[in-house]
Amino acid sequence: MDLKQLEYFVRVAELGSFTRASIALDIAQPALSRQVRLLEVELRQSLLIRNGRGVTTTEAGKLLLEHGRGVLHQIERAKEELARVRGTLSGRVALGLPPSLSKVLTVPLTREFRARLPEASLSITEGLSTTMQESLVSGRLDIAVLYNAVASPDVDLIPLLEEELFLIERKSNAGPQPVILKEIAARELVIPSRPHAMRMLIESELANIGCRPRIALEIDSVAAILDLVADGAGSAVLTMNAVTASGNADAFDVHPIVSPTVRSKLMLAISSRRPATLTQQAMLELIAETASGLVAGATPAGIAAAAGPAPRRTVPKSS
Repeated sequence: MDLKQLEYFVRVAELGSFTRASIALDIAQPALSRQVRLLEVELRQSLLIRNGRGVTTTEAGKLLLEHGRGVLHQIERAKEELARVRGTLSGRVALGLPPSLSKVLTVPLTREFRARLPEASLSITEGLSTTMQESLVSGRLDIAVLYNAVASPDVDLIPLLEEELFLIERKSNAGPQPVILKEIAARELVIPSRPHAMRMLIESELANIGCRPRIALEIDSVAAILDLVADGAGSAVLTMNAVTASGNADAFDVHPIVSPTVRSKLMLAISSRRPATLTQQAMLELIAETASGLVAGATPAGIAAAAGPAPRRTVPKSS
């Protein structure tokens, strides 16, 4: 069996589309289709059902996808082990970051990655937590930093940090003052749409005290939300990091939320379908180290602070 054909098939099956797979693999779609077809001929099995919306796997395709992932992972691990004999780690890591964190973490994270893992390659993508979680399952991402992620059998979650949330309003003469959570329900909010993690958290916290948010505008971009708040369109509930990363912190009053305080949980997420490679494990540690020192107003979360990832995905100390 040709390993390149196996890799092509796995990527097509994971992405559900020859078009998307051809882009991800940087190969012409006709050539990709031909290689997958040759694999089907060799195995004398139809692996994919082609339709107008993309492709789905046959029963034989599902079986090969499961085995193929394992084979390709073992090959990647073998390459990493051989590279480690030379005193370094290689391989590729595809990382997803929320936009507000990307502004803070991308440069220092990339700098440390290149210093510690000079023979490895890094790809960073910005996205919403719900979208990135889907990308982990499909294989487009290896690691993602997610806000308030919901437990899933397809994704392993590792607590990273907790960020306190604040009521953000346009600058006024009164200045920042503590605001009890119940008062948030009386504010006209500029807020992301469902199922954005921040929207779900705010609704949940208000529901716990018998309240509902008043929605002025639904905007999924944190930068746009802050622009609208500065323009007087309403208030927002965001992290301190979102405000400092905007580069325009002086335009806002940042009110602590009390009785109770509200915290957003940041989590490292990896696919439960594919064991993390040594390079990816080293990257998990690097993210935890970098984020804990740079994310404004954050405190370490229990598991990441005390023990690192779950035992079967132990993160080794980088040398």
